[in-house]
Amino acid sequence: MTEISQRPIGVFDSGIGGLTVVHELLKQVPAESIVYFGDTARVPYGTKSAEAVRRFALQDAAFLAGHGVKMIVVACHTASSAALGLLDGRFSFPVLGVTEPGVQAALRKTTGGRIGVIGTRGTVQSGIYVRSLTEKNRQIQVWAQACPLFVPLAEEGWLDGDVTREIARIYLEPMIQAEVDTLILACTHYPLLKNVIAQVMGDSVQLIDSAEETARVVKQCLDTNMIASPGTNPAGHRFYVSDIPIQFQEVGERFLGRKLGSVQQVDIESIRIDEPD
Repeated sequence: MTEISQRPIGVFDSGIGGLTVVHELLKQVPAESIVYFGDTARVPYGTKSAEAVRRFALQDAAFLAGHGVKMIVVACHTASSAALGLLDGRFSFPVLGVTEPGVQAALRKTTGGRIGVIGTRGTVQSGIYVRSLTEKNRQIQVWAQACPLFVPLAEEGWLDGDVTREIARIYLEPMIQAEVDTLILACTHYPLLKNVIAQVMGDSVQLIDSAEETARVVKQCLDTNMIASPGTNPAGHRFYVSDIPIQFQEVGERFLGRKLGSVQQVDIESIRIDEPD
């Protein structure tokens, strides 16, 4: 297993939001190398059709597979809800999403069974969180709210300020009125706005950061499959985007608190895949 264990973990997202997962991976599995792809030319996925998202996800995963990864983390809630099963059937290595870890954490932490979910239109319209939560516990009440402007705010680095707070207040008002006790940040971009969301929701509401929970599941998967890096070689990280790497690098370095190194632009549309059925 040594050869496999020394391969990198692949992570993809529609843009910069997946770096929240990378941030947690760097903390929880620091010996692992990471290959990251941000599909910045086609962001956001949440406004696209399910068919388009499945095609994008297949291309993204195929690109990472070409880099010899031992696992792929779909660090995008929209792609996780639309394409995780499809991807899992296409590759021989583990493919993990960000939905289930957040669901399990919310069920553990809710105090009154009133759970809110905020995400992209695609994630909310898929109903995946409502179904998953209520199937696991029929006593749970769930409220879901699409917050489409959160993604471009995160992409632009508008993580605070009057405009961001006002948009957050408008989006989160239904959650406040519903008196949710737990709120799932069902988009990997949203932890970038966690401080503003916490201010609006108040201290009594538990925020579920799916990035943290996903990294925990990744660590478990590495251990279970005996493919964790032995740490004999220094971890190396590579970052790829499909458009405008300079902006990605600036915002990404500010969030991660470290240099990304070289960020390379690739033509993701050149990746040929069989169209999903």
